[in-house]
Amino acid sequence: MTTALRDSPEFVAGLNFSDTKRNVADELVRRLVTQEGRYQDVAIRFMLEIATMTRFPDIEQLPEPDRATRLADARNAVARLHDLTERFSDRQQVQERLRTEREANRARAEALRRFDDDVSALKDRFIELQGATDPRRRGYAFESLLSDLFKLFDMEPRLAYRLEAEQIDGSLSFDTDDYILEAKWIAEPVSREAADAFAAKVRRKGKNALGLFVAISGLSSAALSTYRESTPFITMDGGDVFLVLDGRVRLDDLIRAKRRHANETGSCYLSASEMLSRS
Repeated sequence: MTTALRDSPEFVAGLNFSDTKRNVADELVRRLVTQEGRYQDVAIRFMLEIATMTRFPDIEQLPEPDRATRLADARNAVARLHDLTERFSDRQQVQERLRTEREANRARAEALRRFDDDVSALKDRFIELQGATDPRRRGYAFESLLSDLFKLFDMEPRLAYRLEAEQIDGSLSFDTDDYILEAKWIAEPVSREAADAFAAKVRRKGKNALGLFVAISGLSSAALSTYRESTPFITMDGGDVFLVLDGRVRLDDLIRAKRRHANETGSCYLSASEMLSRS
């Protein structure tokens, strides 16, 4: 009974469980009959549970010859109930599966809603940063924003850290690859010299190291030309970041596309808008 009534605790409210089991059972049956429309599923689950009974502890404690007769009657009754409810068993399984699917869908929808809300909040922070007047504070705030964005996509970001001879803006892990991060929010495009310095930093990490250069104003034409056919890093600019925060492209899809483009062409640059136009 506990399993059958677990989703409808109000059904047993007011039952006098100190009364005899027969009287409690009679009252349960009366409620199931008079409220059939509301508790039909409860009745079916209740019947299915009884139809699987193989032991009858109360009857087994009776003295002979009453015990044998009552056990035989109980087993026959359960067998008849099993025959009557067999068709409901499949229905119940289908209902349980549908209920599980509905609960899973609700959980996914709620998780997606929270995800969208978090991305929207990051977009507000990004727009606010565009009006910042202190470049240093804006730079730190931008690194923090990127870290929160990478966390949303389970990319295990690590904020800035310092090695013996160099400063690293951060790192992240994605699709079994580790990326070294450089982030710049400056008015002019990143120079070839700055791109060269980052490329050298990435290469010093080993042949399997990858770099992600996030530059709001993009890379200069000289830098793009230098890393057009062979590059140890991929790039994101302000347009890419905005399209991600605006929900028009997922960050993980964008990084995969940029990485694939770099592998196929050697170029560090593929814009999010170009990726969307190809799809």
